[in-house]
Amino acid sequence: MPDPTRLLFVCLGNICRSPSGENVMRHIVDAEGLSDSFEIDSAGTADWHTGNPPDSRMNAAANSRGITMIGSARQVEPDDFATFDWIFAMDRSNHDDLLDVRDQCPNPTARLILFCEFCEEHEEDEVPDPYYGGPEGFEKVLDLLEDGCASFLKRWKDHVLP
Repeated sequence: MPDPTRLLFVCLGNICRSPSGENVMRHIVDAEGLSDSFEIDSAGTADWHTGNPPDSRMNAAANSRGITMIGSARQVEPDDFATFDWIFAMDRSNHDDLLDVRDQCPNPTARLILFCEFCEEHEEDEVPDPYYGGPEGFEKVLDLLEDGCASFLKRWKDHVLP
C-alpha cells in the first residue's frame, strides 16, 4: 500500500477555518472509503488558541451538515513542511506567514497553496474568517470547504493535481 497523502489545513488561530477544512476533508474521504489513503491535520499560524477545541459556532454549523468536528488547536511548525504533502492556506495573510515558516524548514517538500484554488463552484479566492461575524459566515466557510475538498479529492483520484 502506498504512503498516505498528508494534508494540512492552516488558518490564523486553528479554531474555525482550518479545523473545519480538516474535518470536512475527513468526512468526504471517509464517505469514499479512502480513510487509509490520507492523513489529515490542521494548524494555525498563531498560538493564541493552542489546545482549544474548534469554535462552538463552527461545531454547530458543521454538525448541522453531519460533519463531526474533532481536534485541538496547534501552531504550525517548520517541520510540517517536511511532513505534509499539501499545505492549504485559508487566505493570503496565512499564505504569507507560511512562507516565513517554510523558510525555517531545512527540507521543505510540501506544496503550499491557497485553498480556494481548488474551489470549482465558488468564485472566492480566500476562505473568509467567520470569527467576528454571524452564523452565515460559518455556513459560507463550510460551503467553500466542501467545494474545494471535493474538488481536491476528485483531482487526487484522477491523478490530475497541479
